Amino acid sequence: MNNNIKKLSIVVPVFNEESTIYEILNKINQVKLINNIQKEIIIVNDFSKDNTYDKINVYMNNNLEHNILYLEHNKNRGKGAALHTGIKNATGEILVIQDADLEYDPNEFNMLLKPFVDDFADVVYGSRFIGGNPHRILFFWHSIGNKFLTFLSNMLTNLNLTDMETCYKMFRTDIIRSLDLKEKRFGFEPEVTAKIARIPCIRIYEVGISYYGRTFEEGKKISWKDGVRALYCILKYKILK
Repeated sequence: MNNNIKKLSIVVPVFNEESTIYEILNKINQVKLINNIQKEIIIVNDFSKDNTYDKINVYMNNNLEHNILYLEHNKNRGKGAALHTGIKNATGEILVIQDADLEYDPNEFNMLLKPFVDDFADVVYGSRFIGGNPHRILFFWHSIGNKFLTFLSNMLTNLNLTDMETCYKMFRTDIIRSLDLKEKRFGFEPEVTAKIARIPCIRIYEVGISYYGRTFEEGKKISWKDGVRALYCILKYKILK
C-alpha cells in the first residue's frame, strides 16, 4: 500500500458555469477521501463572461476552511489551457480533472484513487462505458463518435481503453507535469493519452464511473468541431513524438 499520498489536487477548469459551480464545489468538499488523503481544489476561470466569478467568490468567502486556490485567465484560452494552468500549480502527489458541470460525480474519486493507494497505477481513467453505475441516455451519434475516437486512439497507441475522451483522468502529478502538453482546447484528451502511452512501463488502469450527461440546452459545450479536432490530434501526436 502506498502511504506517501497525502494530497489530491482537483483541477476544475471553468467557463460560464454560474448555474453549477457552487454545487460542484459543495460536492467536492463533501467527499471524504480514503487513507485520510487531503484535498486541494484548483479553480481555473477561463475568462467566464457570466456570473461564474461572483459565485466562486461567494463560495470561497463562505468556506474559508477549505483549501481552494483560485486562478484566472485574462482572456478565453480554452479548456486545455486552463488545465495546463491548474497542473502547473498543483501541489498534491495525485491530480484529477473535474469539470465544473455536474456530469461527473466527485463521490467516485475514491474509486479512481484506490489503484494508486494500492500502488498499482500511475494513471487511472474513469470510463463511462464499463461498470454498472448510472449513465444518462442521450445522443447516439455522440456516443458513436466517442467510441470511434477511442478506437482510433487505441489503434495508434496500442492501449485498450474504452473511454479516451472521459473527463475523469487521474495522474501521478509528477508524470502529468513531465509531459510537454500543447493543446489549448479540447485536443487535450487525445494528446495526453498519446503522450502518456509513450512512457516506458507506465501503469494505466481504467475503472467504471457514472455519467450524468447534459444536453446542449443544459449547457453542454462540445460540438462536432471538437470531434474533428480530436481526430486531428490523434493522428498528429502519433506522428509527432
